[in-house]
Amino acid sequence: MKAHIKTYLSLTKKEWNGIVVFIILIALILAAPYVYQINSKDNTINFNEFDKAVALLSKAKKAGPENTYLSNDNKVVNATLFTFNPNNLPEAAWYKLGLSEGQVRVIKNYEAKGGRFYTKADVRKIYSISPAEYERLEPYINIPADFRRAEKAAPGEIIEVNSADSAKLTRIRGIGPAFAMRIIRYRERLGGFYSKEQLKEVFGIDNSKYDEIKNGITINAKAITRVNVNSATFNQLRRYPYLSFKQMNAILEYHNEHGDYESIDDMRNIAILDDGILRKIGPYLIFK
Repeated sequence: MKAHIKTYLSLTKKEWNGIVVFIILIALILAAPYVYQINSKDNTINFNEFDKAVALLSKAKKAGPENTYLSNDNKVVNATLFTFNPNNLPEAAWYKLGLSEGQVRVIKNYEAKGGRFYTKADVRKIYSISPAEYERLEPYINIPADFRRAEKAAPGEIIEVNSADSAKLTRIRGIGPAFAMRIIRYRERLGGFYSKEQLKEVFGIDNSKYDEIKNGITINAKAITRVNVNSATFNQLRRYPYLSFKQMNAILEYHNEHGDYESIDDMRNIAILDDGILRKIGPYLIFK
């Protein structure tokens, strides 16, 4: 009986080693929090930077147009205030006024979409500029008379796009000076518009903007400038945004090999010119 119990309770060397390792692991786990507490140090709060910012703000209250202040992104920056026109103001000038990179980016995106500042209050509408910053800038905003809101066309008045100058284009409801200049530049590149739908090709004029302006405009397709494709040079063809360099070269090479084009149908023999491209360039070509 005693031998049987001894055999039951006896352990092999391998089992003893396992028990020892298990006990060591338990001891390490229990000791870990105390070791961590001994080796870690509490972070102390350093008020030096905060005190510097407070000192700069206090100094700013006493300073004149050139001062230091805390911007929207919580960075202390130097600002030099001067009289300025916010329309098309260079980024460097906005930075000089104390605006952050993010604020300037919002303003430039607004202008890129055709936005314009007609009054001082329009600057306040920029969401990245806080009321406090607007109050700081407002005395220095100077918008010349030629930047003020143009008188819009009367209800029912239709404006012809191919003959209108920038002032007349801004009379179209939904078109400001930025859009007017883009329309004129694209019109000059094309040689004029033959369809209202082409205005969608102007940067910033999407479907919603087009729907806003289409009823107030008309297009005189007879006013467009045409090019004789049989005597055209590469530089004359490259003005059209519809053609790639390969397509321009193909038009010239085909003419050199086969002679004059009689009509747009002859150009269908050029493999890399599909019907969509031909419809776009056809109104600008003559074949005499």
